[in-house]
Amino acid sequence: MQVAIEALRDSFGVRHMVYHWVSAAGEQYGCGTYGADWVARYKARDYLRIDPVVQGCLQNFQPVDWKQLDWSGKAQRAFQADAIAHGVGHQGFSIPIRGPNGQFALFTLSHDVDDVTWAAFEQRHSRDLILIAHYFNSKALEFQPGRTPAPGQALSPREVDAMTLLAMGYSRAQVANSLSISEHTLRAYIESARLKLGAANTTHAVARAISRGLIVC
Repeated sequence: MQVAIEALRDSFGVRHMVYHWVSAAGEQYGCGTYGADWVARYKARDYLRIDPVVQGCLQNFQPVDWKQLDWSGKAQRAFQADAIAHGVGHQGFSIPIRGPNGQFALFTLSHDVDDVTWAAFEQRHSRDLILIAHYFNSKALEFQPGRTPAPGQALSPREVDAMTLLAMGYSRAQVANSLSISEHTLRAYIESARLKLGAANTTHAVARAISRGLIVC
C-alpha cells in the first residue's frame, strides 16, 4: 500500500497523498508520503484531537476541501502553521470513508498551488480519487482481525453492467447506448443499485460496489 500511494502521488503530481485510519479507541494506522518527523510530531502533540480535517470529515459524507473547514481557533491556526512548516502544503482535499462496525478513515491529498489551479484539479480528479480512496480502504479492511464481509443485497446482472460501465468512466448516455436501453431505464437501474448499496449518490454507489467486490473494472 505504501508503494502504491507513493506511485499515485507521483501520478497525480501532488505534494502528498495519505490514507489515515482512526479506530474507535483513537489508534491511528495508515500509509502516506508525509515526512517521518511530521508523523511523529502529529502523534506526540495529539493533533488528532484538534485537527480540523479530521473533525470536519467526521461531520461530512462528501469530500472536503480544506478551505471549507474552520481554522479560526488559536489552536487550529497554530496547527495549520506547524503543518505547513513541515511541508504538508496549504491546499488539501480529503475524502471521508465509513466502513463496517463504525470504521472511519480519510484519504487525503495536499499540495502548494493557487486556489484556481486547485479547484480545477479537484473538479478534474475528484471522481477517480473517491474510487481510489475506497479501494485503499477495502484493502486495509483485509488486515482487520476477525473481519467478516459487509452484508448487502446482491445487484442484478443489469445493475452490475450499468455500475461497471460507470466505474470505467462511461457517461450515462454511453452506458445506455452500450446496454441498448433508454436513459430513463438506466436511471432506474442506477437508483435501484444505489438503494441496495446504501449509497448517498452514484459515485458513492460505484465505490461501494467495487469495495465489496460486486463489480470489477
